[in-house]
This record gives sequence, C-alpha cells and structure tokens, in this order.
Amino acid sequence: MADPKGFLTHDRELPARRPVDVRIRDWREVYEDFPKPALTKQAARCMDCGIPFCHNGCPLGNLIPEWNDLVYRDDWREAAERLHATNNFPEFTGRLCPAPCEAACVLGINADPVSIKRVEVEIVDRAFAEGWVTPRPPERKTGRRVAVIGSGPAGLAAAQQLTRAGHDVVVFERADRIGGLLRYGIPEFKMEKRHLDRRLVQMEAEGTEFRTGVNVGVDVPVARLREEFDAIVLAGGATAWRDLPVPGRELKGVYQAMEYLPPANRDLAASPISAEGKHVVVIGGGDTGADCVGTAIRQGAASVTQLEIMPRPPAARPGSQPWPTYPMLFKMESAHEELEAGGGARVYAVSTTEFLADEHGNVRALRLVDVEGPATGFRPIPGSEREIPAELVTLAMGFVGPERGPLLTGLASLASRDFFDARGNVARGASYETAVEGVFAAGDMGRGQSLIVWAIAEGRSAAAAVDEYLSGRTALPVAVPPTARPLV
Repeated sequence: MADPKGFLTHDRELPARRPVDVRIRDWREVYEDFPKPALTKQAARCMDCGIPFCHNGCPLGNLIPEWNDLVYRDDWREAAERLHATNNFPEFTGRLCPAPCEAACVLGINADPVSIKRVEVEIVDRAFAEGWVTPRPPERKTGRRVAVIGSGPAGLAAAQQLTRAGHDVVVFERADRIGGLLRYGIPEFKMEKRHLDRRLVQMEAEGTEFRTGVNVGVDVPVARLREEFDAIVLAGGATAWRDLPVPGRELKGVYQAMEYLPPANRDLAASPISAEGKHVVVIGGGDTGADCVGTAIRQGAASVTQLEIMPRPPAARPGSQPWPTYPMLFKMESAHEELEAGGGARVYAVSTTEFLADEHGNVRALRLVDVEGPATGFRPIPGSEREIPAELVTLAMGFVGPERGPLLTGLASLASRDFFDARGNVARGASYETAVEGVFAAGDMGRGQSLIVWAIAEGRSAAAAVDEYLSGRTALPVAVPPTARPLV
C-alpha cells in the first residue's frame, strides 16, 4: 500500500463538470481536466485490501489496487500495462460503466469508495498521449478465419483477442461505421468518438478487418458465412427494444430511444428527429433515458420531462442491497443536472396510459397516472390521472433480447438443440458455444441487456473458447464463464 493513511486523510473527489450553461451549447464531454495532484490523492485512498472485493464487483477482474499503487508512485507506464492486462478498452469502461467495482470497494462499507473509474480514465488517456498504446500484431498467423458479427464492445474485444492470437478476423457491422452502440447509441457528451476511433486504428494496424454496411443473414447468407469462416462469434447485442402498447403509440413523434439517438449521433448539428422548440417526454429512468434527456436539451427542447414507473431510489444503500452488491441508488448524472437547471423534472412512480394527438396526427400530450410500487403490480392510484404536454416522446425502457432476424433464424434451423434459452437469448454452453458447431455467442446477445464491462469480459472469454476450438489449446485469458452473474 503506497499510503497506509490515504483513505483516512483524503476524501473522495471527482473532476468538476463544466458549467451547465456552457456544456449544453456543445457536444463535448462534460468533465473538466483532473489535476494530477488530485488524482494521486484519489489513488492513495486505495487500501490494498487483503481481499479486494473490487475484483469481484468487476467481471473483468481488473487489477485495481495494483494500478492505483502505480499511479501513486508515478509509474504511469506500468499502470497502463496492468490496466490493459485485463481490459481491452479502459477508455470506454472508464467513461461509460456505472462502476460495480466502486460499489464493491471495501472502503465503501463505511465511507465513500475509491474513485476507481477516474483513475482508470486518466491512466489510459495518458497512455495514448505518451504513445504507449501501440499495435500488437501476432507473431505468427494460424491461417484460420473468424467472423465476428457486431462491432459493439463484446465484438471488438473478441476480435482484438482473436487477431492477437494469430487468426484472420473480420468484423461485420450493419451500420455505416464501426462501434455499435458505442458509436451511435452513446452521445458525444458521454464519450467523444475520438476515443473509439483511435482504438480502431490500433486494431486495424494489428490486422483486424472491418466491413461496414453488411447485414449478415441478408447481404451474406448464413450458408456462405459458414463456408468462408472456420468459426463465428455472434456479438450483435440485445437490440429488440421493449415497447409501450398504449393507445396513441402509432402517433408521429413517438420514437424508440434507439430511433432517436443514432440520428443525433450521426449528425450533431442537423438530426432528422429534433427536439428543438418541443416539449419532450422521456419514458424510462435508466442510462439510455438520461442520454435522451441530454440530447434533447442540446437540441434546444422547450421542456424536458423524464418519467419512471419505479419509485424514486434511495440516496443511501438500503439494507436489502448490502455491500458488496451493486445498489440501485438515486443518481444525479450530468443530464439530470442539466434537466433540473432548465426547469425540467424527473417524475417517479407513474405510468403512461395514452398518447394524445393533434389534428395532424402528431403527438401533443400524454396521459399518465400515479402507481403503487412493483409489489402491487404497479396498480394505478385512483384520482391521480393527469395530462402533460408532449410533442416528442422517446421510449427508453430497455431491451428484451436479440433480434430474431435472418441470421439467428437461419442458424436456429441448423441447431442440434434449442438455439434460444428460456429468456429468448442465444443459448450457450460452458465455453460460449451455441447449438451450431463452430458458432459462439458473446455479450448481450447471450446474456441479455447488461453493462459494458460484462460485454468486454464475455468478448475476451469467448475469444479464448474460439481459439481453443480452432487451435486445440489457448493462452488467452478467460474473464468469466457464460453463467456468471453480478453480485446480488
């Protein structure tokens, strides 16, 4: 432990967010630079526990105490090596992950946890700035070809690991650019796309091939895919969204979040679906809902309201969610800060019952009702019905599994057993293999909607399984089995 009293002498600290009235005028990331002395103090708070539960909170098994100690000792290059030993893309996780590692931090039992995410971001950003992140092409090629379907975090992690193992890897992406939700689902103010682009440059230099605008199963039939490749990794995510089947759902102006966010991310200045001058309602209180809130504010919405069917979470860890589990707490994300500054509100324990139309078939308002908690099945409270203006509505209520398009239905027709599990995800065996020989599944497509750290962990682990399938053995690390679940 670099500083045995660090956790006693230093309080938890994060970099300041840029002023609201400044940051909502652009799409840059919201945080200001974090001075090096402040970061060193945060690294010093790590206690180097005898049993570091942060390792269990994070499915990647990140060596958190090690790189905290190295940062404190000013050995940044070695810290970057430790960081990349377990995580292909710490610049993504440090910005986008809700940090179950911090929830599991031993210091968090009776104090504020270590600022793990911030240290992670500063290490990897410095590594790129100093030129320490370089391509790592394989020393030898195996001659085996692997297709990776989907270029989100699971697909990219699998592709990089398999490329470095010597296989010829082709990543297929149906969108026009690589990145999946990292590219078009995550707004620029949460992660600027330059971080993604510089990692893709490294991957291409290592030998990974990217093919965009290819809808596998349609543009490339399943039979042809299996003929051309020795193994296939399905990493297309859980993109089948949860809908809201209430009267008026068909009205113009009611969109799924993933219909609204990608166009905004493609063209920050002129999205075809704009909130400018409109009363916006975001239905769903999670991270995707917050992304919609921040996007609508930057587009110049007249007002923004965010609705959530669940009760407002507590501010402190409840007894039913003890350490080291990940608690559901009330958060003030940057988008929520912007929402309140603009006079908007987050409304909890409400359910939308109907969308109302104007004379042109556009949504003009919605009706909602207060509901009692989930224990009662969200029973409406009589007399609480009301109407609020809504000229643009985004549905950010999560995802129910992978899309059953030609790719999955085509593979399912070849399966030797059930291709889908009871939840509708792609079923996997102990080594991420599906019911079709040579086909593996990683990330949300097999796990269901989850966190970016789980996607990367599964991508790395599935890559090890594919490498062993193709080569008879593997030196690639396995982060988690497909049956692993978060601490609960």
